[in-house]
Amino acid sequence: MSESILSIKNVTKVYGDYTALNDVSFEVPKGSVFGLLGPNGAGKTSLIRIITNITQADKGSIMLNGVNTKDLQRGTIGYMPEERGLYKKMKISEQLEYFAALRGLTKKEGKERIGYWLDKMNISDWAYKKVEELSKGMQQKIQFIATVMHNPSFLILDEPFSGLDPVNTELLKEEILNLNRQGTTLMFSTHRMEQVEEICDRIVLISKGENVLENEVSTMKQLWKDDLFHVIFERMIDPISDLIEGIEITNQKENEIWLKTPSLSILNQFITQQVSKNNMLMGMQEILPSLNEIFIKTVSGQRRKNMPEAS
Repeated sequence: MSESILSIKNVTKVYGDYTALNDVSFEVPKGSVFGLLGPNGAGKTSLIRIITNITQADKGSIMLNGVNTKDLQRGTIGYMPEERGLYKKMKISEQLEYFAALRGLTKKEGKERIGYWLDKMNISDWAYKKVEELSKGMQQKIQFIATVMHNPSFLILDEPFSGLDPVNTELLKEEILNLNRQGTTLMFSTHRMEQVEEICDRIVLISKGENVLENEVSTMKQLWKDDLFHVIFERMIDPISDLIEGIEITNQKENEIWLKTPSLSILNQFITQQVSKNNMLMGMQEILPSLNEIFIKTVSGQRRKNMPEAS
């Protein structure tokens, strides 16, 4: 793993008789898009509140670029909460100018960056509207602008696509990736596994206050794969009378076959067998599990054989 920007070590948080976080430790690589995942009540919000210094951990430490988050200067971390923190009666321009001042920008800097982001998010025409006049999706875009306009090096986005239609989801996703390409590290929390799979480099999965799974997304898929393949031949195979030992056909549709085998050499034997019968191979793909499947299996207590514990 590359150099870390955020280091979380042995963090514990207890509320009365309830343990929200129990000895949680992980690293966020600098320049990554990092997924913080978990079911409802897993402890994600408690951890985010500690990272952003809203509350304090009972035990453990959180360091950003080697500095304890309790000692960070204002504006070092950009945080976009799932619950919107906008003032409904204020005009958008006035509200963003207020947030810009809170984040240490001069009046001139604030106006320039607000104008830039309103244009980027296609909402310049709404600058003098009140927040209560906006749709949920439009409010989400304003919340995003308030979070990023001071150029923080580390961003935490909690359910950033909530309320957005597909067009604006793609717009916001592209801006998130642009920020990352420019060097911003992002921690991304959501229940939408397909979005995590699309934009995250690495994830940690928290369940019942403990991190139970942590790895790069690509590595995670390899660890959880079930040796499944989708093979397409030139013509239909019917019937398969001399099936090679070690090949299990799980489904077949005309010339397409879904099979399971623990060995690539056995798979190659099967393909060679069909080619020798003048049935040419048209395509082959290994079927890897989705993050949603991995999420469900992990939360339900399943673990891959020989899979390492989260570290």
